[in-house]
Amino acid sequence: NLDHTLTLVALQRGLVKYPAPEIHHSDQGVQYAATAYTQVLQDAQVQISMADQGEAWQNGYAERLIRTIKEEEVDLSEYLDYHDAYHQIGRFLDDVYMHKRIHSSLGYLTPAEFEA
Repeated sequence: NLDHTLTLVALQRGLVKYPAPEIHHSDQGVQYAATAYTQVLQDAQVQISMADQGEAWQNGYAERLIRTIKEEEVDLSEYLDYHDAYHQIGRFLDDVYMHKRIHSSLGYLTPAEFEA
């Protein structure tokens, strides 16, 4: 059972740091369909788009990110508990994924370099 709280916090932080996108695309996970989550998107005047159920290819970028997190962080780590996993995965995203891992779709720059 997925809780929408972490996803909602990430959305709210993103909307503070960056301009609201025109469209928010996700799968049909309960965390993205939660009333509080969709209300934040509606309040920011963001169009909500969801992939068809069972069609992972329609959400390819997110699926690829999840695969990268699993292969390059989760599968190589042993977490003490939920909080340790939360912090270590956050560290991976902030330190490694954003600042060290180059992306061919970004012209072989890191996301941080691309944003600059």
